[in-house]
Amino acid sequence: MTTTDLAEQQTGESRADAPQDDAWAVMERFYVAEAAYVAAGGFGKADYDEVAAYLDPEVILHQAPGLPFTGTGTWRGRDGMERFLATFSEVWESMEFLEQEHWGDGDTVVVRNRVRFRARATGREIDTLILQMITVRDGRMLECRPFYWDPTAIADACRRPGDDVD
Repeated sequence: MTTTDLAEQQTGESRADAPQDDAWAVMERFYVAEAAYVAAGGFGKADYDEVAAYLDPEVILHQAPGLPFTGTGTWRGRDGMERFLATFSEVWESMEFLEQEHWGDGDTVVVRNRVRFRARATGREIDTLILQMITVRDGRMLECRPFYWDPTAIADACRRPGDDVD
């Protein structure tokens, strides 16, 4: 079963039937594809096309500094998002969306995600909140700005004993 099939099963509608101008509908499907990509191991192990289907060619992701997966902080285009998700998938073994609330309409949505991550290196789990401001264009994510409730706890979950602390 593809992640698109999973999204259809969860939402009861196919991508073709989804309102293409509704930011939340796009993000629901993106989250399913993203979680499946991470669970499959990311770059070289998972089908990125399932994720890319929900990304505008000019997508931009703004990540906060100081997290084990943020890199430069700004990731541009589908290739940039693929590099980000490759790094993200190296850090996290799994991500499970426990709760989601959203506000907005049309091409803008704010999403409050309660997420459980499991770190690949340590096996530690963290249950945390992430708030995202997202803009969608033509049925695809154009821009995302995530805000992590407790970045220190996220970094600690990934830190192995003996790792240097900056």
